[in-house]
Amino acid sequence: MIEFHGELDSSFEFNSEKCSAWLNRIAGTFEKEIIEINFHFVNDAELLSINQEHLQHDYYTDIITFDYCVDNHLISDIFISYDRVEENAKNLSVPPSKELHRVIVHGVLHLIGFKDKSDAEAQEMRKQEDFCLSLR
Repeated sequence: MIEFHGELDSSFEFNSEKCSAWLNRIAGTFEKEIIEINFHFVNDAELLSINQEHLQHDYYTDIITFDYCVDNHLISDIFISYDRVEENAKNLSVPPSKELHRVIVHGVLHLIGFKDKSDAEAQEMRKQEDFCLSLR
């Protein structure tokens, strides 16, 4: 079950049913099953507060993924700042909907097991994001 909470403006061109089907296909590609993922679309201030309270980080970010996975079963709460996504889209000269889907799949890829701490990991994460976006 995948649920989306919060409001996105029309610039994101977001369809929750299509996104859910896409994410389930991705999970299956990596031999995982989505049991429950809750995506929470929030503003910068809300995500900063979560970042400070739960991770002791005092900076803005576009996504925070809470991983509750068990074996090959994906379970998570994922918080995404629509303010950061919109700003990233402008800076990268891409449509907001493309950047939103990149951030969404970034969170799912973390649940699957991909990391992005080192340069090599970040490069592999970007490769996997691009692969997943090609499946949309």
